[in-house]
Amino acid sequence: MVENVKDLLKAHEGVKREVYLDNENSTIVPKDVVDAMLPYYNQRAYGNPTLTHKPGWEAFETIMESAQKISRFLGTKILEEITFTPGETEANNLAIMGSAFANKHKGKKIVISAIEPINVLHVTELLQKFGFTTTKIPVDGEGFLDLEKLKDAVDKETVLASIATVNNEIGTVQPVKEALDIVKDKNPDALFHTDASDAYGRIPFNVQDLKVDLATVSSYKILGPRGIGALYVKEGVNVDKILEGQIGTQKLWPGVENTPLIVGFTKASELAFQDFEANTKHMRMLRDTLVDGIFAKLSDVKLNGPKGGKRAPDNANISFLRCEGEALTIELSLAGVYVSSGSACSRRLLQPSHVLVAIGRKFSEAHGSILMKTTRYHTEEDITHVLEVLPNAVNRIRGIVGSTGVD
Repeated sequence: MVENVKDLLKAHEGVKREVYLDNENSTIVPKDVVDAMLPYYNQRAYGNPTLTHKPGWEAFETIMESAQKISRFLGTKILEEITFTPGETEANNLAIMGSAFANKHKGKKIVISAIEPINVLHVTELLQKFGFTTTKIPVDGEGFLDLEKLKDAVDKETVLASIATVNNEIGTVQPVKEALDIVKDKNPDALFHTDASDAYGRIPFNVQDLKVDLATVSSYKILGPRGIGALYVKEGVNVDKILEGQIGTQKLWPGVENTPLIVGFTKASELAFQDFEANTKHMRMLRDTLVDGIFAKLSDVKLNGPKGGKRAPDNANISFLRCEGEALTIELSLAGVYVSSGSACSRRLLQPSHVLVAIGRKFSEAHGSILMKTTRYHTEEDITHVLEVLPNAVNRIRGIVGSTGVD
């Protein structure tokens, strides 16, 4: 395995230009964010924030200031409503498991969409072992939630509904406010959680305007460091801890807080919101240039998800018919263009994306999908390079393997 990887890396020697578009799975952390983090490893605030000495007090102050800033970006002024976690997965687990266990006396039914992130799907599956049931609401061909089916599903036994604000794979911006109103109208006691990781920093999002009970955000989704995220829990909402350990500054997540990563997350948030409208306009322009260019240069391609303002500004998910996605990611990588395939799976099985299947894509279409996400740091020259490389890669694979043979 190691030798195979070395051979693959050696094959990349000589690549003259690199364009990283795999911002769904990891991101390049900007220098400004790295520079903001570095002093907190060994110069200041490196202590445990619960201890009574200068490094500890500095850490406590830093974490509280960061929570205050993140809360402001989310649209609330109460910093205690913010809990830092090691990432989106942990925040979603805390939101769903914690609220389910804390409120199980009110009901044991959980309602989610059919295209929720894998970590939401899996934690609801886990909760079935504890007597909870899960109802998945279908979506249409663009990934929009069926609100009538949601209305039918919510009842007095519903303890929680979890609907992501923006789908991480196809960029669909869900009607979260309408969904929440339906849930609360049918059952005022039911809690409403949204994974806002792909909304935060890319579309307007305000927890007070939406009136959600819980919301997840992630650092690396906004070009911050991996390993840090946050969960918003509205004041008065009852959530149980799901881990036990050393008591820190947060009641819902035990252990010593990772001050440098919290600082990096906060700095990345500041940069994302510093010129919010200009940033999102730039991402959308590059995204549209990329998508339009692909459709102009190639036949037998399909856009997965909606067009225009109903789609996140950074998201481009396209199926290339008669072209296997994993092979295309490798071909593009050898040319210095880094993307991800819709056929990738967390269990490393060659399975189509559950999101693409839910919107009605055939297996062959899902297996031939590629996900690309633009950022404020990409340039028009980057997209021009991708449009020069990608058609050649697609045509080469189509010429070699033809159809995937899976329908």
